[in-house]
Amino acid sequence: MEKSSLTALARELLEHATHASSGRAADTVYGGHEHVLRQTVVALAAGQSMTEHENPGEATLQVLRGRVRISAGDVDWEGAPGDLLVVPQARHSLAALEDSAVLLTVAKLE
Repeated sequence: MEKSSLTALARELLEHATHASSGRAADTVYGGHEHVLRQTVVALAAGQSMTEHENPGEATLQVLRGRVRISAGDVDWEGAPGDLLVVPQARHSLAALEDSAVLLTVAKLE
C-alpha cells in the first residue's frame, strides 16, 4: 500500500510551474509505460496550455486547484476544484485559466 498527498504534490508542482520557462510541471504518481493505468499530476501556470494532442486512451482530469479548459474542435469544457472532466476521444488541448493542477488518469488502449 502506498499513500500520496495530491494536495501537497499539486502545491509543489505549481511552485515549479510558475518558475519554469515552460509554465508547467508534472509527476507520475501511479503507473507508467509498463502499466495500463497511469495517473499524473500536471501543473500549469495561469495562461499556459498543453497544445492540441491525441488522447492515448480513456482519460479523465480531476481538477485539484485552479480552473482549466479542455477544448476539442468547437466544444469547450471548464473545470474547477473537485470537477471530474472526461477527456474527449479526439484531438484536444488543455489551458489553465488560473494557476492550476489536475490529476490526469489514463488507461492506455494499446
